[in-house]
Amino acid sequence: MLSRRLLLQAAAASATLAQLPLSARLAVAGAETGNRLLVVVLRGAMDGLAAAAPWGDRDYRTQRGALALAHPGEPGGLLDLDGLFGLHPALSPLHPLWARGELAIAPAVATGYRDRSHFDAQNILENGTDIAYAVPDGWLNRALEPLGGHDRKIGLAVGTTVPLVMRGPVRIATYAPKLLPDIDDAFLAKVREMYAGDDALHAMLEEAVESSSMAGEAMGEPAKDEGGMAAPRRRRIYNPRGKNGPEATRELFTAAGKLLADAQGPRIAVIDTGGWDTHAGQGGAEGALAIQFRTLASGLAALPEALGPAWAKTAVIVVTEFGRTAQVNGSGGTDHGTGSLALLMGGAVRGGRVLTPWPGLSEKALFEGRDVAPATDLRALFKGLLRDHAGVPEAALEDKVFPGSRSVRPLDGLVRL
Repeated sequence: MLSRRLLLQAAAASATLAQLPLSARLAVAGAETGNRLLVVVLRGAMDGLAAAAPWGDRDYRTQRGALALAHPGEPGGLLDLDGLFGLHPALSPLHPLWARGELAIAPAVATGYRDRSHFDAQNILENGTDIAYAVPDGWLNRALEPLGGHDRKIGLAVGTTVPLVMRGPVRIATYAPKLLPDIDDAFLAKVREMYAGDDALHAMLEEAVESSSMAGEAMGEPAKDEGGMAAPRRRRIYNPRGKNGPEATRELFTAAGKLLADAQGPRIAVIDTGGWDTHAGQGGAEGALAIQFRTLASGLAALPEALGPAWAKTAVIVVTEFGRTAQVNGSGGTDHGTGSLALLMGGAVRGGRVLTPWPGLSEKALFEGRDVAPATDLRALFKGLLRDHAGVPEAALEDKVFPGSRSVRPLDGLVRL
């Protein structure tokens, strides 16, 4: 007979196993495309004027004041991109990608939303419409259906929760950070024995265990000992305890990259990060925002190695719900704005260039006298990537993925065809 304590432990273990990564070996055998797409959502409104500062704009230093970064070549200065824009020094690990033509920037981008509520803006960014809470699912999940998502799990959500952009009727795989102690095979055998008489729970448990094992193989974990026998192992998935921000983030992005690199793995993934609201003490070359950039760059820079040969077929887009004010506020930070910045990177991206128009920072050019004016709808970038890289038919983009958006044309030439 199992003790009450063991029963409770088994229940907790089962709940944990249900969140273990579902390797897409269960997912995409026979997928029509080998291309990979990763969407990174930065919650809190990342300051695009800091990430890629328009240092060559004659109004940049006047508007940014104390937050203006030094010119390229100066101590703590920007890393020049094209003579107009420069990358924040904390994002330096990404600078070589620009030189290789694998990084591009899209300034002055925004959704159709023009107010400044985080909640509404994030919902619109993820639901793919112009109206907050207009639909209950996300545009990335809707994009999976025409790619055969109902037949196999081609989508992957990386993180402790599934963000709205990937929620919907199409089943996806998940990779969740594990916070509970490692689970060994002896304990799993006891859980299997306990669940043997319940068909539903037994099936869920076996799927989770198999998925965890497959994900471990995709991550390069050995499955056998030197004698060829199955080696006792703990199903140990990403554990952030004891790690600092950049190290933990790098490990999480590495895991996502390896799962995407699996020949039979997922093809489209999303990573969700927070902490980008910089109302106070934002800092310049150093400070709170620089720490965030350093952490993000650590993760993004890990992707080429993690993906290996699949990097050549990968596109990554980094987006946020809106931008921040052009001028610093009284607390040394910036307030909610409008136009922001998107980053595109990957071996499949036609990089080394600025993708969207720049409206400038003159008083006349600012939106409502305070924000970067939105010049390009983010859905134009999403549509361009989904059509030309993921292979989603344009009719599906207009009718299902981004309903009511026919006036927003896909941006051409984002990837190498």
